[in-house]
Amino acid sequence: MVTISIDGEARDFDIDNPQLPDWVTENAPTSGGYIYAKRLKRRNYEKNLTELQIELVKLQAWLQDTGERAMIVFEGRDAAGKGGTINAFRAYMNHRHARTVALSKPSETERGQWYYQRYVSHFPTDGELVMFDRSWYNRAGVEPVMGFCSEEQHQKFLAETPDFEKMIVREGIHFFKFWLNVGQEMQLKRFHDRRHSPLKSWKLSPIDLKALVKWDDYTNARNLMLEKTHKPDTPWTIVRSNDKRRARINAIRHVLLSVPYAGKDENAIGRIDDQIIGSGPGFFNSFGA
Repeated sequence: MVTISIDGEARDFDIDNPQLPDWVTENAPTSGGYIYAKRLKRRNYEKNLTELQIELVKLQAWLQDTGERAMIVFEGRDAAGKGGTINAFRAYMNHRHARTVALSKPSETERGQWYYQRYVSHFPTDGELVMFDRSWYNRAGVEPVMGFCSEEQHQKFLAETPDFEKMIVREGIHFFKFWLNVGQEMQLKRFHDRRHSPLKSWKLSPIDLKALVKWDDYTNARNLMLEKTHKPDTPWTIVRSNDKRRARINAIRHVLLSVPYAGKDENAIGRIDDQIIGSGPGFFNSFGA
């Protein structure tokens, strides 16, 4: 049992209790100022996703034909749907040339290297798409919040990362940064679902459990990260992901509309929902999350 602050009100939450509290169930869909109370209908989701995945196959063919490179960083709140979004991107792509990078904690050797070094070794070669399921931005979120790095290391990271990422863009890599955001009650619901699912329990880590009472700390770290690293050439794209279906579709649309691949069908891609996707800290201000 832990006591959690929800909009300034103290709430008791027992993740081990199979019964999810009513206040979580009732508030989860629209938590964090989310506008849609119901998920996108499955038939609409599947139709849209199929059309988008056809376009992703075209994108991959163009990357391989031209030798262009692309890289996507997926960051966000725990349980915001990063892994599922990556899977939606990769489902029908050739996995040899559309790689996911999800690194564990650094080894003793890696801890002695330049901080970015172990990530750079996974950057794309000609014709590749590489997607990072969490990235160097661990040093802007979990590390400072959980005390895994010093304040000096944290500040150094925030100061150096814009220059590091500017080099990625100058190298000619198509570079995207997604922050998947989820409301507090929705995060609690997803944590609870993982705790009580024999298929998903492995997704709930000890760090996730410690994070239950650190919502505001993570919010402050996120806001500072966006302030320091949201730049014109390397912007953060915010994806509101209380509804994973809408989040996946709009994230894919954003990438497809941003890359000039051959044979693009903009009618099939459709229009981005500006209630779901926006750019940088100003988008957070629009819904107060």
